[in-house]
Amino acid sequence: MKLLDDDAVLLRRTGVRFPVELRPLGLNGDDPRTWPEAEGRLEWVQGRLLYMPPCADIQQDVAVDLIHVLRSWSDSQSGFVVGGNEAGMKLGRDIRAADAAVWRRADVGPSTGRLRPVPPVLAVEVAGQDEDEPSLRDKAAWYASHGVAIVWLILPESREVVIFNGATEVRFGALEQLPEDARLPGLCPAVARFFAQLDQP
Repeated sequence: MKLLDDDAVLLRRTGVRFPVELRPLGLNGDDPRTWPEAEGRLEWVQGRLLYMPPCADIQQDVAVDLIHVLRSWSDSQSGFVVGGNEAGMKLGRDIRAADAAVWRRADVGPSTGRLRPVPPVLAVEVAGQDEDEPSLRDKAAWYASHGVAIVWLILPESREVVIFNGATEVRFGALEQLPEDARLPGLCPAVARFFAQLDQP
């Protein structure tokens, strides 16, 4: 049995709107080593440490299919590097994490063990139990304002992908294929590939 100290709080998904702001003592938002240990996801946004619980099964399964699509594509595109597992980036004063992201290798150089300080060409977010389309649209706007060229929102419930590309927004259904963008040559997957595990009989 796990004992809770005086500062511990148990949160249930019902009655709580995520993300939740955390205010631990000794926090330096620019230094993730000072962030509290948490079973879930943390981001530093506009001077606030935000907590999201761990992803549930649908979001997990789609995120893995997403990574499979991107990593398979990158096998023939050595000029790019794919990040996953909450791909961390420090852009401006904020620290955010995408479900997946693609950077130009020339922009990031060799791996350093630190958060990437340059915007990716592509950032991808998968909707889940605690992240609906409106909240992901807010995050897409943040990406765009910090130099990310293309944002995909993957929506498992409707089996759709929404692409934000500069000032344009286009929605694609399960029977469609995403269009190729010259900045990511050859990356034009069928939308259904992102839901392969969900749609297995």
